[in-house]
Amino acid sequence: MSRAHDLPVLKASIHDIKYFSALLRGVNFANVSRATVTVTEKGLLVVVEESRTLLGTAYIFSDVFDEFIYHAESENQASQQGQTTDQEIFSAFEIPLNNFLELLNIFGTAGGSTSSRTGRYKAWKKSGDESDEHESEGGEGEGDREGGNTNKKKAGPLFGGAERKTGMRLTYIGPGYPLTVIVAEDASGPTTTCEIATFDAEDHLELPFDSEQMALKIILKSSWLRDALSELDPSCDKLTFIGNPSEALDTGAQTARQRQRARLQATPNFRIEATGTFGNTEMDYPNDRDVLESFECLAPVSFSYRFSHITRTMRAMQTSVKTSLRIDNEGLLSLQFLMPSSAPRMNSGGGTSNFIEFRCLALEEDA
Repeated sequence: MSRAHDLPVLKASIHDIKYFSALLRGVNFANVSRATVTVTEKGLLVVVEESRTLLGTAYIFSDVFDEFIYHAESENQASQQGQTTDQEIFSAFEIPLNNFLELLNIFGTAGGSTSSRTGRYKAWKKSGDESDEHESEGGEGEGDREGGNTNKKKAGPLFGGAERKTGMRLTYIGPGYPLTVIVAEDASGPTTTCEIATFDAEDHLELPFDSEQMALKIILKSSWLRDALSELDPSCDKLTFIGNPSEALDTGAQTARQRQRARLQATPNFRIEATGTFGNTEMDYPNDRDVLESFECLAPVSFSYRFSHITRTMRAMQTSVKTSLRIDNEGLLSLQFLMPSSAPRMNSGGGTSNFIEFRCLALEEDA
């Protein structure tokens, strides 16, 4: 464990942890104990796996931090031996993600609760239920029940504004050492220092997505998909995504009313079908640029997924602005959530659009 002559593998600091915490919460599953953190010179990849079926990855680029200094373990060894390496260098370790989030929120200013009870949301409650047992995180889901434009309203309290700010500095010396985290509430406020145990990174599920085998690709506002999923009965067992190619409509000699009737009678380009104990629910989306910003489908496609796995994406969906939904020929689902840009840094000239991705295997009946 001796690294007396080595530089720490990672030193990073940030003056306001709200945005960083929101990215981590997006992949914080209540029943998953550890997350794999991969450190590169470009930033952090935080990966969480569930049931060998669902893979969640938060891509956190270095400009999210005010300071991000990375010294690879092999780079330290090479410098001691006078060697150089051209290979892509990274370091990886595992941490209990929920403990880390609880630490970041120790002063109650990280923007949301990390309790395992937040796996379900108020938006999923039935009308008239006033119980707060399944309340959503912080203020993230409060505007969702109102409908309409909620992203702009909640961007302020989530990622900045006049609220109290909590700063953080973390240090990772290397394998066998804990992750040392210093959290401070303002310059003159209280400070706490904690050490989080790290573990050797184990191989996790690999779900490579081949773009050349893509059967369906849709880009839409996250609010459209979030509102649709929030309307579904939580007791649903599976969710089916159905795509159909756009039909060419003959509009030459048709009146406006005839063209409208033809569009209504046409097969929907995108359908979400939920199946549960109490029946089925179907929601159709036309190929309208006001709804689907991008739609690509060359042949009919239909794959089903466990509903409980899709609900794991709700935390990321709530704080994202756009969603990319892709399905390949074998049913592998990729959901990418584009997060609001991080605050501009002095050394970067602008913020980077970080994102969270979920990949999920289709149910065997469709695979």
